Amino acid sequence: MERSHDNMKYCLADALKRCMKQAPLEKITVSGIVEECGTTRQTFYRHFKDKYDLVNWYFDKILQESFEHMGEGRTVYEGLVNKFHYIQEERLFFKAAFKNDAQNNLRDHDFHLILAFYTERIEGKTGKKMPEHLRFLLEMYCQGSIYMTVQWVLGKIKGSPEEMAESLVDAMPAELGDVFRKLELL
Repeated sequence: MERSHDNMKYCLADALKRCMKQAPLEKITVSGIVEECGTTRQTFYRHFKDKYDLVNWYFDKILQESFEHMGEGRTVYEGLVNKFHYIQEERLFFKAAFKNDAQNNLRDHDFHLILAFYTERIEGKTGKKMPEHLRFLLEMYCQGSIYMTVQWVLGKIKGSPEEMAESLVDAMPAELGDVFRKLELL
């Protein structure tokens, strides 16, 4: 019986996570992943262009779940708490993935996803394109948030998901914070 497209992707992600228990991401090969999964390289490449594409896909799935909780009536703080709880549940995966600085890495991917998420929230609630100076503040905030998230995942910053979320909300530039409050996102 043939597995569905998403089932195979999850199977490959689970195999990658098992490999990560034995070796750092940069030492894991596609051959190792498919052997652990019990499939072929051809199947892997039918779904992903490389192991980093697999990491990004899996990260998307986790982020999508955490961002679903940040829908209408939810705050940035609550969304961040949810995100940090998901990251905590998958700490081994994130620790290995965030250590990687190769092209197509998770940090850049996370930045683009978060920036797009907040941009859509702001523009969706205002009905207008975000002004350039606000976009600058948002980009700076997202970059800083990702940096601090990576530090937390790597154990360089201590704190619960709630403490991390509170710190990131507190670190938001004042003008950006005002916009989020006005739009009832904070």
